[in-house]
Amino acid sequence: MTRLAMAIDLASCVGCAACSIACKMENEVPMGVHRLWIRNTTLGTFPNLAIEHRPEQCLHCENPPCVPVCPTGCCFVRADGIVDIDVKKCIGCSACIAACPYDARYMDPKGYVSKCDFCKHRVAEGRVPACVETCPTLCRSFGDLDDPNSPVSVALRNATRVDVLRPGLGTEPKLFYLNTPAKFGLVGERGGAA
Repeated sequence: MTRLAMAIDLASCVGCAACSIACKMENEVPMGVHRLWIRNTTLGTFPNLAIEHRPEQCLHCENPPCVPVCPTGCCFVRADGIVDIDVKKCIGCSACIAACPYDARYMDPKGYVSKCDFCKHRVAEGRVPACVETCPTLCRSFGDLDDPNSPVSVALRNATRVDVLRPGLGTEPKLFYLNTPAKFGLVGERGGAA
């Protein structure tokens, strides 16, 4: 079985947005919407402040709440674990947008819902997603969670801390945040080791 996943080492992310730009260019994402964005959060109390740069995108959940609400079946989970959309079946009802607790979907101006698909066209060619390939600090890793030697499995194993967004929702995201200092942990957003 294959379960594709991504990990982002927040200790290495500098918030440069190269990943977001690469995503927009690779996937021809229209102006005004994003498949991937950087959330910059100021943490602490003056004068002891810090900034966390956290890239966000579709989390390709094991239990995606967006899939069961789709009336046409255009939202589905592929055999490799990618949560995908068949745009030919999408009627633009936005039910999946409302169901996603991570705000990771958007309405394309052409009338269908879109989101990160881990650059499935690149994955089909044996390549990594554009965001992974472009990152200048190499903070992103991608691969099969069921392969102990894949880059993502190695990164998860070597991390001092592994978090996911909103773990209490039970969606079991396959986008992991690594090495976030404990002081950066946002209450209600993340939880301990995955």
